[in-house]
Amino acid sequence: MTPSRVLVVGASAAGPATAEALRRKGYRGRLTLLGGELHPPYDRPPLSKQVLAGTRSPDTTRLRTPDVLAALDAALLLGDPAAGLDPRTRTVRTASGRELGADAVVVATGLRPRTLPGGQGTEGVHVLRTLDDPLALRSDLLVSRRLVVVGEGVLGSETASTARAMGLDVTLAGPLPAPMLAQFGPAVSGRLAALHTGHGVRLRLGEAVGGLTTARGRVTGVRMDTGEVLPADVVMVAIGADPATGWLAGSGLRIDDGLVCDSRCRAAEGIYAVGDVAAWHHEVFGTPMRLENRTNATEQALAVADDILGADRAYVPVPYFWTDQFDARIQAHGRLGPDAEVTVVDGEPASGRFVARYARDGRVTGVLGWNMPGQARLRRPEIGGPALSPRTVRAVTRSTRRQPPHDEVRKR
Repeated sequence: MTPSRVLVVGASAAGPATAEALRRKGYRGRLTLLGGELHPPYDRPPLSKQVLAGTRSPDTTRLRTPDVLAALDAALLLGDPAAGLDPRTRTVRTASGRELGADAVVVATGLRPRTLPGGQGTEGVHVLRTLDDPLALRSDLLVSRRLVVVGEGVLGSETASTARAMGLDVTLAGPLPAPMLAQFGPAVSGRLAALHTGHGVRLRLGEAVGGLTTARGRVTGVRMDTGEVLPADVVMVAIGADPATGWLAGSGLRIDDGLVCDSRCRAAEGIYAVGDVAAWHHEVFGTPMRLENRTNATEQALAVADDILGADRAYVPVPYFWTDQFDARIQAHGRLGPDAEVTVVDGEPASGRFVARYARDGRVTGVLGWNMPGQARLRRPEIGGPALSPRTVRAVTRSTRRQPPHDEVRKR
């Protein structure tokens, strides 16, 4: 039966997208959108790029205009985070003491950024998650000279790129030996490292960060495990984030790197999860999956809306995300990772424009485009199919023999 009341907990990208999908698909019941922040729903990808750089104002990140939000005919409750959930009665308790009941609850509470010990309350130390964060970081950067970014993942690499373009002396530090190695593998992350160093970013990678140094309540540097201190006027911490599931403690729902769901994104009867917080079973890949990207927030919202309205379809997306760093727009489809075999199938890495195919056990698992978005998208249907024909294997083998031995990307 179609629920008469739907409560969406979380008002970033996935939550409002779920509410919109429900209305678009004809849902006419009571709809409530609960958000922990005071800001109306906004987009997060621009925060580490255009908002931090000052090329976009915070107002331009709003996902929907006030008129569009009003047309949802939903109760929008902001600045009152969820504090507890009773799955049996599907009742959410908020920090202010409200009790909100529903026939279906959608959990879309996103992530909480990790911090370094001693970083909280120290001037000059920043994370980047909410709309207020890039504004505070930018304010510090405009009166500073040296930035150390701790964390070589997507957010850290993007922030380093943006800050370097602003003219700062930037050092990128982290335990892995190249930027975004965990996402792209050594072949492409090596080229990303060269891109950063070519633009003047200092890379102090492959070493663990031990903590911060401070003086009179303000950060003065980042201490490596070796004992060396990297001097800093400002430190941006980008060491990952954890699913925001603390408020679900005592609910009886299973928590394991997110709210655990079945292939329909359902955690319990009448309880669903969507976006960064959702850890659902991907039937095609045969494994639990949790995706932290804007595209998934929208696609999963559509799937959850369908299931709330009675559909019985597994959510089986092809993962997709993009990152902009300096003059490179990198788009990734499918599952990449450091353990895949990488073959260039279009373009030429030396030219700064190429498409790479990722494969495991003879099957294509992903496609990456470096400044070739259209060509990468055209190869997306190859995912799941055989990686190479016998003729292509021979061609790659011959081409590889002509490559310099240090070149990790095999060129066809």
